[in-house]
Amino acid sequence: MLHLRAICPAERTDEVLAALTQHPGVTHVVVLRGAAVEPAGDVVEADVAREATDTVVASLCALDVDRDGGVTLEQIDTALSDAADRAEEKAPGEAADAVVWEELLARTGEESRLNATFLSFLAIACLLAAVGVVTNSPITIVGAMVVGPEFGPLAAIAVGLVLRRWDLVRRAATALAVGFPVAMAITAVAAFAGSFTDLFDRGMVLAAHEVDFVFQVGPFSLIVALLAGAAGMLSMTSAKSAALVGVFISVTTVPAAGFAAVAAVLAEWDICLQSVAQLAVNLVGIVAAAALVLALRNRRGQPRDLGRPLANG
Repeated sequence: MLHLRAICPAERTDEVLAALTQHPGVTHVVVLRGAAVEPAGDVVEADVAREATDTVVASLCALDVDRDGGVTLEQIDTALSDAADRAEEKAPGEAADAVVWEELLARTGEESRLNATFLSFLAIACLLAAVGVVTNSPITIVGAMVVGPEFGPLAAIAVGLVLRRWDLVRRAATALAVGFPVAMAITAVAAFAGSFTDLFDRGMVLAAHEVDFVFQVGPFSLIVALLAGAAGMLSMTSAKSAALVGVFISVTTVPAAGFAAVAAVLAEWDICLQSVAQLAVNLVGIVAAAALVLALRNRRGQPRDLGRPLANG
């Protein structure tokens, strides 16, 4: 279940209470008159079955609570309550299949921002991938896959395409378009320094056959990217985040970027171009599959304001 808190003007509280109490998927409704200071108003709290959340949030947005007050949602890990059990039983659908669109928008919107943290993680991941390449270490390559933060913007692009949220698409595309070149440039500088100081040489890289899969682009590259994109979006929309780890270590986005940087420093342009192609195939495949999965999910009950720009966008 999700815990919902709404701040609303006092004159609209009765309507908010009616919207909540009339839905069978809502329970534990509490009202605190005059408790809100900024914005001023009443505070209404309730626990909502996940599969009912979209409809409930839509009804509150129809009352302009999101504009004149605010609506927040929090995940409830444990609820010991017969009333909560009844609400989940009466709510239509299954919790695992429910998409909370506002939650998905907020999550992907946050993870798609181009900031110092995103650039740092991407650069570190590319550097790890480069170390894996020059040391012929698949384990280090896997570590780079896990560290890489690129799935957030890729998922955001998919969400933006399906919901026609072009502000989200632009933000996420900018993060990727700036992030990967910057991370690859940093990796190239580090690789040049390593080559110049004899930390590794061309022979070491060309003999690293255990990591050749990173740049060997082919039909299975696209197949794996499509499967990973589908699994990743299912994980995000069903709140089964543990599956995302499997997504991270199944695609070669960051490793391909790191290999391309190392190959460019060594003037191995054929490997460099193949690595870039591998990167492109994975990026496109993940977005395509994620968007397809999202388009096939049930979109009934979306809040009417899903089309408005993100804050600070």
